[in-house]
Amino acid sequence: MRRFEFVQGTSAKFWMAGVDDRTFIVVYGRLGTAGQRKEKAFPTAEAATRELEKKIAEKLREGYQEVAVSAGGAPAGGAPAASADKAAPPPPKLDLPPRVRAGKATEAQRKAAVHALSALAAARGRRSWALGRAVRRARRALSALGGVDPAADAALSAAIDALMARVVAQRAPDRLPLVRAIELLSELDAAAFARAVRETWKAPPETSPAAAALALLARQLEELGDPELGLRLGALLVDRPGCGSMSTEAGWALRWKVLAPHLEAHLAGSGRSLKDHLARLDAGGDAHVAERIARMRAA
Repeated sequence: MRRFEFVQGTSAKFWMAGVDDRTFIVVYGRLGTAGQRKEKAFPTAEAATRELEKKIAEKLREGYQEVAVSAGGAPAGGAPAASADKAAPPPPKLDLPPRVRAGKATEAQRKAAVHALSALAAARGRRSWALGRAVRRARRALSALGGVDPAADAALSAAIDALMARVVAQRAPDRLPLVRAIELLSELDAAAFARAVRETWKAPPETSPAAAALALLARQLEELGDPELGLRLGALLVDRPGCGSMSTEAGWALRWKVLAPHLEAHLAGSGRSLKDHLARLDAGGDAHVAERIARMRAA
């Protein structure tokens, strides 16, 4: 069977077609899935071949690109669609849309970011609105750094590390909510997120309300093997739209719609599916995370 793929924006899908004697066969679906199989019988083999050529021309006009021709032609009429899909090569890696605006930060911008982070650190124990204002200021300052890895700047690294440690602080008044920490990390290179998960947050106290979510972030980081995907998926999992974060339900849904095909293609590269991956996500008793997982599965 001939295989074609379409990857653009939030779409990532495949279309395969072939002829078995007088039967025109199509298998199609989203990348990473077995897809759906349809067959249509024609009076002659020539008529089935003409239908194949017509449909291929239509797909090429729609923007599909041919990626492979499976040996041996179309599968037998009773063969499952999954076997045909497995014979094809893994889908191409998709390029995620930029998370931050690239650029080189000035010394003044780096100092301003350190100052904003220090002010946020001093806001512990204050009311939620005061903490939220300090987080917004710190996030704006970090957004001017162009997605820098804080490890490249000693003062910035120290300020970030100190704040991330607050997520797993022993005393409740000293804690920085995990969702706020992720908002800050979302303005930096994904390497900062990976370090926080693997080092700073690896052993949260048993009393930490974020313990279950942190365990899930660690599992996703290792399972995906990609800090950027781990950060983006993790940010969606721990988000609390309208309740302790800067996002809205509509904004969250849009971010998931954009990320899903990229995550799906990444998983397909190792023979996994997005549906199965989401099915294995375990909130560990965290009601907020469980709600996010349910929304992902239902989308």
